[in-house]
Amino acid sequence: MFIRNLAVVNYKNLIHADLQFSPKLNCFIGNNGVGKTNLLDCLFYLSFCKSYFNLPDSQNIRHEEDFFVLQGKYDCGGEPEDIYCGFKTGNKKVFRRNKKEYDRLSDHIGLLPLVMISPADSVLIQGASEERRRFMDSVISQYDRQYLEWLLKYNRALLQRNNLLKFFATNHQFDADSLDVWSEQLVHAGEKIYQKRVEFLDTLLPVFQQYYDFIAQGHEKVRLEYHSQLKDSDFRQLLENSGDKDRMLQFTTAGIHKDDLDLKIDDYPIKKLGSQGQNKTFLIALKFAQFDFISSVNKVKPILLLDDIFDKLDSSRVGQIVKLVSDKNFGQIFITDTNREHLDGIIHEAGGADYKIFPVSDGQITEI
Repeated sequence: MFIRNLAVVNYKNLIHADLQFSPKLNCFIGNNGVGKTNLLDCLFYLSFCKSYFNLPDSQNIRHEEDFFVLQGKYDCGGEPEDIYCGFKTGNKKVFRRNKKEYDRLSDHIGLLPLVMISPADSVLIQGASEERRRFMDSVISQYDRQYLEWLLKYNRALLQRNNLLKFFATNHQFDADSLDVWSEQLVHAGEKIYQKRVEFLDTLLPVFQQYYDFIAQGHEKVRLEYHSQLKDSDFRQLLENSGDKDRMLQFTTAGIHKDDLDLKIDDYPIKKLGSQGQNKTFLIALKFAQFDFISSVNKVKPILLLDDIFDKLDSSRVGQIVKLVSDKNFGQIFITDTNREHLDGIIHEAGGADYKIFPVSDGQITEI
């Protein structure tokens, strides 16, 4: 699967672009802040119906304009796919596949598998547990539509249960039967989500370690430890036991929305002790493992977006990543950098694979 053409109007600082891509390697070169990352974000948006950076759609519109348009033409195993997204201030977002508008945006997720590696991924290490849950959910949802349905149902039930707890507190009343309705929905969806997360991480961890070993050349060991209240407890019983606490705090304190991943290097939390290079290596290896996982499950190679991945890495680790990216294991790749030498190294290692180079300057994109 690959994207042949991308048309952009008024997305962030990109005024207008109509680009034809190589099915293998596409390199974007330019200074920081000129629009390279925004271009990759357009590709992410067409796969996930939202920006990689979780911005409201109104903030994705170019300054002093009131709309943006994205359109991509894909080749999915020989079958053409035309994906269109348009958003205008004050209006509903329009998302179409082959000129037919989606009833639900969630129906689009998984059609165009994609993995993005970005400096913004540091939030997985430095951010709150919500970021690490979002990582798990985004990967699993790309290949398991039922998981996404369970996640949507869980979040709706959680919202309703929390609203009911607030209503009880405000009105000085309580109805256990009404609360149980939403508790049962949490249990039904939450137990399935927990099992899928366990299966996902069991498969991901050894692949993650292999990638980290290759990049760091075996100097460190990394671990992902999944923490969930459901690991040793029955979810229904957890909700019953936390009933008084939930009523006092006016929100649900037990469930898979409290899950977290403990990220470690040599048995120490990487958040506290990891160097910049180790943090970057950790995240890159994790995303490469994500790529492998989606490829093996979907039998389709995702599009790979690499945004400024060589910064803060020593020459040894850069060299190992260049070897990885140049391998035939990957399908279509988009890569940004300020350093032409890195891109030339990848092109050289790729042994003459089809490629295109696009200079980027102040929101304008050309092709060499």
